[in-house]
Amino acid sequence: MESISLWEAFLQALENEGFFYISELLAVITGVIYVVLAARNNSWCWFWGIISATFWAYAVGVIFGLYLDAFLQVFYIVMGAIGWYQWTKGEKEEQLAITRLSLQEHLGIIGIGLVLGLLFGYLFDEYTPAAATYLDAFTTVFSMAATFMVVQRKLENWLYWIVIDALYVYLYLTREAYLFALLFVVYTVIAALGYWRWKKEMALEREASHAPSK
Repeated sequence: MESISLWEAFLQALENEGFFYISELLAVITGVIYVVLAARNNSWCWFWGIISATFWAYAVGVIFGLYLDAFLQVFYIVMGAIGWYQWTKGEKEEQLAITRLSLQEHLGIIGIGLVLGLLFGYLFDEYTPAAATYLDAFTTVFSMAATFMVVQRKLENWLYWIVIDALYVYLYLTREAYLFALLFVVYTVIAALGYWRWKKEMALEREASHAPSK
């Protein structure tokens, strides 16, 4: 079978997928807006995240058979509303500051994530026709954990997203979801930039908090 490039596959998808492609395209466009705004620490990211997750849930569930990923998008919709409230309540109260995770918190997240990933991977592999169950389970569980970190403005959320996004590139390529795979290449880069930007903002916040009051 003649191999094709990622770009050629993208153009082929654009030509052949029709209606199904529209939901994928809208999920990608609004998803890019979400992650760029999140990296810029802009509360409007949650609005676009909710829109993206809505289209994404349909695309991955109906088109690509990734049931856990579809469930994850429903979770994103709920967390989008919570995140929007958490980030914007700073307009009335003291804004939530960027903070770091402790080593104990990292170990807890990774340990629980591995256990839940194995559990959900087994259950969906045994009892559903879902595709790529174990990888889908691990990316889903850790994506949920990373989303909680974003809501709480934990700096290291971006380090988790770099790994998660890279795994999603592989997952979507195996499902021939080339547009989503291309998007997660972009996401991986933006996550690295987001970490750098948040780290810089955290340093500025600390300097401001230690500055003598006038």
